[in-house]
Amino acid sequence: MGLLDLFGKKDASKITKGVPFDIRTSFNPVRISAHRIDRCDLEIRIKNLESETVLTSLVIETGQGLGLEQMGIQKAKEIRIGYLGKGEEYTIIVPIWSNTSTNPGDAVVKVIGFVHYRTYAYVLNSVKKNLSLRIV
Repeated sequence: MGLLDLFGKKDASKITKGVPFDIRTSFNPVRISAHRIDRCDLEIRIKNLESETVLTSLVIETGQGLGLEQMGIQKAKEIRIGYLGKGEEYTIIVPIWSNTSTNPGDAVVKVIGFVHYRTYAYVLNSVKKNLSLRIV
């Protein structure tokens, strides 16, 4: 019995070193219209690659001219998934909106997966994925 076991803490060193998640994404449809209100769905599949259950959350950030609601004001969103077991997969669909001020080109959408310790206030590890959404 170690000193940390007396206080109810666990060794999290192997979680902080490796890649904790496999994040797969897809847009449906694959592009979005410029200069008008349009929507596409971002499907996110996150799979736990760790050998134990982890507390998980996702953060989605949109680029210039896009939003996570129809008005285009909300640019970032945190989704608290909860505990993901070993090898467990979670799927979520997030709508992404364009508006009348959206210019044509490619916009960056960021998806960040976090592993937390005990509560959502403490972060052990994270995985970041940058996506490119075509605006026509």
